[in-house]
Formats: sequence, C-alpha cells, structure tokens
Amino acid sequence: MAHNGNLTNADKLNEDIFKTDLRHVNTDSDSEVLLNVFAHELQLQGKLNPTADDMFAAVAGVHNRVTGGYAVVALIANYGLVAFRDPNGIRPLVYGKRHSEEGGVEYMVASESVALDVLGFELISDVAPGEAIYITEEGILNRRQCAKSPRLTPCIFEHVYFARPDSIMDGISVYKARLRQGEKLAEKILRERPDHDIDVVIPIPDTSRVAGQALAQKLGVKFREGLVKNRYIGRTFIMPGQQQRKKSVRQKLNPIELEFRDKIVLLVDDSIVRGTTCQQIIQMVRDVGAKKVYFASAAPAVKYPNVYGIDMPTTTELIASGRTEEEVCEEIGADWLIYQDLEDLIAASSEGNSEVTEFDCAVFNGEYCAGDVTPEYLEKVAAARNDSAKTGKKSVKQMELPIGLHNGATRG
Repeated sequence: MAHNGNLTNADKLNEDIFKTDLRHVNTDSDSEVLLNVFAHELQLQGKLNPTADDMFAAVAGVHNRVTGGYAVVALIANYGLVAFRDPNGIRPLVYGKRHSEEGGVEYMVASESVALDVLGFELISDVAPGEAIYITEEGILNRRQCAKSPRLTPCIFEHVYFARPDSIMDGISVYKARLRQGEKLAEKILRERPDHDIDVVIPIPDTSRVAGQALAQKLGVKFREGLVKNRYIGRTFIMPGQQQRKKSVRQKLNPIELEFRDKIVLLVDDSIVRGTTCQQIIQMVRDVGAKKVYFASAAPAVKYPNVYGIDMPTTTELIASGRTEEEVCEEIGADWLIYQDLEDLIAASSEGNSEVTEFDCAVFNGEYCAGDVTPEYLEKVAAARNDSAKTGKKSVKQMELPIGLHNGATRG
C-alpha cells in the first residue's frame, strides 16, 4: 500500500486496531495503520475470494473509521489493484489508461497527471472524493462512491507549490492557476502602488516562475531570470535545523549580478514559510548591488501548520504567525512586502474549474476541512515537527507523538 497524506486520528485507530481488531502495528507510520484498517475491513466481508463489492465495502469501512487526508493505492496479491481518496478529496489522485502491445488495456494510478503523461497513459479522470476504483488482474475497471457525504475540498497548496505546473488536478491546470496567481497579485500591486518604481521582476526558482512571468507582463515590467538554481539541493523549508537551511539556501541559488546592480528589484516567490530562504536571498541580492528589494508572495501569509500530509513547520516556526505584514517585511529585510489575498488565490484556482468551489486553505486561515483538529492535536504536531525533534534532540512531549508525524509525508 502506498499512501500520500496524514491520518489525524491515527492514535485512536492504533488503539482500536490492537484492542478491537486484534492486530499489531509494528511501526509509527500512519500508513501501516491505514493498511491494517483496510485489511480488517476486507476480512470482515468473510469471503475467501473477495469480489469488487467486497473491495468497495472495505473502502467504505475505511471511510467510516479514518479521518484526515489520504490518497491510497494498494496491490492485493492475486486479485488486483485498489485505489481510493478521502471523502474531502484533500490529497490528489488520478488514473489513466493506455493500450498494451498485446492489444489489451493497461491502467495506472498516480498523484499527478504528469506521471501518466510521461509513460504514455491517457488521463481518464481524477478519483473523486470518497470514490474507490478496483482493477482486477484481468484488467476490468470498477468504480464506486464509497463515502456517505463526500465533498471536494482539495489542498490549495498543491497549486501554490507542490504540484508540477504541467499537471491537471480536479480539472484545473496547475500552470494556468499559477498564471492567474501572478495576474491577481499584479492587480493588487497596481491598486496599492499605481506609481510603483519596480525596474525588474525576478522569480525565485522554480515554482514561482510562472506566476512571476504573468505578474511582470501585467505590470509592464521586465522579467529576468536573475537567480540560478543548483538542482542538487532539495527543498529547504522541510530540512531539519535552521543552520542546515541557511547553508542550503546559499548553495542552492546563485545571483547573476548584472540583473541586480543599481536596480529596484521585485522578487517573487510562491509563498513564505519560515522566512529563512527569502531572508537569505534578499541579503544576497543586496550584496550584488540591488538599489531596493521588494518581495511578493503568490500565496497569502502561511500562519498555521498543515496536518494532511505536508511536513509544514510548527506554528511558532512560521514567520507570519503572530506578526503583522510590516513586521514580516522587517524580519526578512525587504523594503516592501506584498502577499496575495486569500480570495484571489482561491479564485485563481477555481476559475480553472467552476465545479470546484471549496479548497482546504488551512495553512492560511486555520480552518481544517476534516473537522477533527483540536488544539491538543496541534500541540502534538508541534512536538513532532519542531527543529529539536528533527535534529534528534528529544523532549518530554516527544514521548507522546501522534503516529505518522515523526517524518511528515512529502511528494517530490
């Protein structure tokens, strides 16, 4: 079983699995919890040779017991492949088909449509919230809605940062969504500073490049690639330890001096999380001679942790938590800071598919769509994710960590 996401009631499930289902969980992974819940629900069907109806009944049982975000693909030996998505559709899941050399049809399930593209598969559809698909060993595709009250509230941070721009998610082009993010941010700049003095727009590679291009075009300002990325350095905001993150930023990006010297620069990034990266980059840009450095975020201020599968820092480590926009601007060392408005970010995505009217925006507004996230749970998340936990320095709180949060899931 492969699982993208995070179960918010994994501790309770782990207890139930042991005491009621009479199963033993060997690791602290919520994926193993999910595996045991599904296996138990399938066993309850009481069939030596389970049918598609039995598979769907097992998935329905999972939905009844599990909360949180989960997109799942499971291979059941000698029977076939099962894939399902949580009733809120928080984490993405798609499937497609291609014709085999023997003349049959092959199916593939993945988080993003781009994975299908590169292997020659045709996108059929997203797996709907609460829906399950079962593909038999003979290649017969079965679909069924298995949740009582499904609703589509996909994670909007996929469109901001995680997804590849060439992916289609829930009928929305990630590339087009990021173009609209840039356009809407430019409109806000023109409202707030119609007589702006920006000489050049420079994106912080890679995810802000599309939004930066659209922003520059809307402003009528030059767009330049002034920062060159070292592709062998990973994502800095999930790295353990502040010193490691700072060192990695310097290794990750190198400025082209000619694009910055004596210019008023608008740097564009997809979001500001800890602030480590943008703080370092702003200083780097000043060091090569920029006259002024403005900073634009294609997303609103990130103030809350993600609990549905993205290893977001804890609340105290988020630079925007408890700070005003002016205070964040001062903290990162910019001459001016502008954030995207949340309603504009939502519009940038929903304009791609009018049928998607809701998104999980919890990292921006603290409203967790699965509805079971308590202050106590967030305290446990903080204990599992803070820098001391990641660098191996244990605290008393870490003795009671929620299952599955020791190493938060990310999708590369």
